[in-house]
Amino acid sequence: MIIEYHRPEKLDDALALLQRATPKTLPLGGGTVLNSPADDKFAVVDLQQLELTSLEAKGSNALEIGATATLQALYEQADVPEALKTAIHREANYTLRQTATVAGSMVSADGRSAFAAAMLALDAQLTLLPDEEVKGYGEVLPLRGEALKGRLITKLSIPLNVKLAYDYVARSPADLPVVCVAVAYWPSGRTRVVTGGWGAAPNVAMDGQGTEGAAEAVSNALSHASDEWATAEYRVKAGQAIVERLISEVSEN
Repeated sequence: MIIEYHRPEKLDDALALLQRATPKTLPLGGGTVLNSPADDKFAVVDLQQLELTSLEAKGSNALEIGATATLQALYEQADVPEALKTAIHREANYTLRQTATVAGSMVSADGRSAFAAAMLALDAQLTLLPDEEVKGYGEVLPLRGEALKGRLITKLSIPLNVKLAYDYVARSPADLPVVCVAVAYWPSGRTRVVTGGWGAAPNVAMDGQGTEGAAEAVSNALSHASDEWATAEYRVKAGQAIVERLISEVSEN
C-alpha cells in the first residue's frame, strides 16, 4: 500500500528520497506493479518529471535506453532486434506496453518474463545512481531487492551488433511460457544462452566463446525446473530442441 507519494523534478531529490532509512521508498515508473493492491506499506518516488525516456543509438553498436522509456516506445524503435520485439509483444498487451517502463519491467520480472530473458541474453548494462555505476543485468537480477536498495536506474544499454533469437513453449499462444530460451550471438563468437519459464528470474545457462555445448548447458539449467506448470524432464527436452534451433538461426552467415 502506498503511504507517501513524491514527484521530484531533480535526480538528486529523487535519490535522497530513495536513500531514506524509513519509510521504505521505491521508484515508480509506469505504476503497473506498484499500483497493484499489496499488504506491504511503502512510499513511492514518481520518476515522470526526470526526463529518463530517451532512446538513442550510440553509433551502430549500441542502443541507450532511458529507464522510464515505455515498452511500446522500445518496441517501435527501428534499431531494436526483431526477436526483442517478439519478446516485448509476449510480455504485455498494447495497453500495458504504453505505460510499463523498460527498467520497471526488468526489475519486477519473474522467471516467465520473455522480456527479461531477452534482455539478459543481450547482457543489458544498467547505469545506477549514485556514482553512475554500470552493472550487468545479470549481476542485479538475482538479488535485485538488495542490489537496488537506495539506488536509481537512470538508463541502460543493449548491443545492436549481435544476433538475437527467442522462442518458447506455452500451453496456449496467449499464455506465459512454461519454458523459453533466448540466444544472443556476437560477431566475436561470444554466445549467451538464457533459459526461463519458471522460478523467480530467467537464468544464464551459458556465456562463452562459440556455440558448442549449448544444449548441454540448457539441460543443466533446467534439470531441477519442476513446478505446477511442467516437469523438469519436459522442460529439458523442450529447451534443448529450442536452443538447437536458435543456435542454428543466429550462427548462420
